[in-house]
Amino acid sequence: MIKRKKIFDVLNADDPTNCVLIKGWVRTRRDSKDFSFIELNDGSCLKNIQIIVDNTINNYGEISKLSTGSAVSVKGKVVESQGKGQRWEVRAETMDVISTAPESFPLQKKRHSDEYLRTIAHLRPRTNKYGAVFRIRSEVSYAVHRFFRNRGFSYIHTPVLTGSDCEGAGDLFRVTTLNLEAPPVAKGKIDYTKDFFGKEANLTVSGQLSAEMFALSLGDVYTFGPTFRAENSNTSRHVSEFWMIEPEMAFCDLEENISFAEALLKYMINHVKDNCGDDLNLFANFVDKTLDETLDNILSSDFERLQYIDAIDLLERSGKKFEYAPAFGNDLQTEHERYLTEKYFKKPVVIFNYPKDIKPFYMRLNDDNKTVAAMDVLVPRIGEIIGGSQREERLDMLEKRMDEMGLLKDNYWWYLDSRRFGSVPHSGFGLGFERFMMLVTGVSNIRDVIPFPRTPNNLDF
Repeated sequence: MIKRKKIFDVLNADDPTNCVLIKGWVRTRRDSKDFSFIELNDGSCLKNIQIIVDNTINNYGEISKLSTGSAVSVKGKVVESQGKGQRWEVRAETMDVISTAPESFPLQKKRHSDEYLRTIAHLRPRTNKYGAVFRIRSEVSYAVHRFFRNRGFSYIHTPVLTGSDCEGAGDLFRVTTLNLEAPPVAKGKIDYTKDFFGKEANLTVSGQLSAEMFALSLGDVYTFGPTFRAENSNTSRHVSEFWMIEPEMAFCDLEENISFAEALLKYMINHVKDNCGDDLNLFANFVDKTLDETLDNILSSDFERLQYIDAIDLLERSGKKFEYAPAFGNDLQTEHERYLTEKYFKKPVVIFNYPKDIKPFYMRLNDDNKTVAAMDVLVPRIGEIIGGSQREERLDMLEKRMDEMGLLKDNYWWYLDSRRFGSVPHSGFGLGFERFMMLVTGVSNIRDVIPFPRTPNNLDF
């Protein structure tokens, strides 16, 4: 029995293989007098492989009617290609038709708009662009796990369902089994003690709080999974379901945290450049002509480190008219972040020591009692790609911050307990996986780097 080969392996072989079995989908078919030439792709790489089918094959009549999108199984010899663009092609000995796509198949040999392809998200990975996007996404996911494993981190599976709000922003998706048409009521409010968990439950916005618990036991840990935010932002930078890489490190201060974030970002970019050459070239040639320059700039730069107060001062003195005027006490907008990275420093920038009033409760209060040990990593074209902090390890200060922000400490009793029993300085951050995918591909809309985007009024597929 002949083992099936991936097209990637066949095209990149040093020597031809006497006989191979390949299965895939027809991209195009053209006929000559005695042959059919079929371009076949199985998703393993950007390039198709050419199949030459002689009209003496028993089912040639069926093969000659194959259309784009049809699936076939081919057994044949690998020979040197007579055409340009590839080294090997397959001369078919047998071809079995697995399924036939109709002539109205939505993907034809032409360039389709991203907007149209989002309406057929179940088929868009068969296009060159999106096949490349999701192969890179897969490869980067592997790189993430490899990076942390090589540094002795433990991988933690944190809950998707939670009773806590990590960010304190309130943009949460509620999860309930109650009858919404006639929910139980107590004292004029919905009685969540009758719900499945006996309390309000939500989809998580971050695995950080849970990861902290394990960092204070196992040392260095990370979580990499889906997170959810019910923020009604219908922009090219926001989705409601997204993936986060969140390391948490015991005995780690803010400076070490920043250095680690820089190392992770550079590692992921290097891995893509080393392992996704053909796919990356597609984006450099057809999506963003400055992509290679942007990525090389990040890799070769020592990230600029700038306190928040100095960043605001720099922006105010820039002479540039921003849509949102920079001011102390306000968070930086994307236009501010891109000015700093693309115009002023022309490289990645780390902003740190933010005002405490614009940051969550868990960030460590600095000695000035006005700022917290928070940091954001900004990169050209994207803006913020990483956000993190040194965590508040002091129980009394943590309780004070929670009181200031109106958080019910009873809901976080377990989090507070971690500061009672062997608390240590620790830090961590979150890297938005889709933001990284936008950076490394040059794709400008976050909907186009995630398989099935979840946005306001969009829950298809």
